[in-house]
Amino acid sequence: MELSELKRKEGIVQNEKLESAYAQLDKLLNELKKKELSEETEISINQKIDQINTFSESEKDLKKMIAKTQSSILNLLEKEHKIVAKNHYRNIWMSVGMAAFGIPLGVVFGTSLGNMAFLSIGLPIGMVIGMVVGSGMDKKASEEGRQIDLEINY
Repeated sequence: MELSELKRKEGIVQNEKLESAYAQLDKLLNELKKKELSEETEISINQKIDQINTFSESEKDLKKMIAKTQSSILNLLEKEHKIVAKNHYRNIWMSVGMAAFGIPLGVVFGTSLGNMAFLSIGLPIGMVIGMVVGSGMDKKASEEGRQIDLEINY
């Protein structure tokens, strides 16, 4: 089975954000055609693409539907095939690093220096730690061939 093609609606060229969303989803589909996917995954993706192709409401609602569809496709790929987009783990671990490492480090700095204003020093430290961990995971995914050549912009 092969993935369905994304059909362009007439008049979306005037809407820059909608055109960008279409282009990103189209690039995602083109990248997925290069990967070996299970038939169940392809059927699920085709159903989502068919919903977009038959969508006939406003451009704003269409853009929301494209973003929602893209997210659900990426979640499905990660869950079923461990395939992720570029910088996926870096983006996730950046926030995890700030929460798991940055805040406790900030509390330690603030407490030891006697001024809780130093709480904010821990956040960038945690962010950097998270980005390093996530970048390592992205590199490993790339080496294993589990990364698609696309960076997702919302």
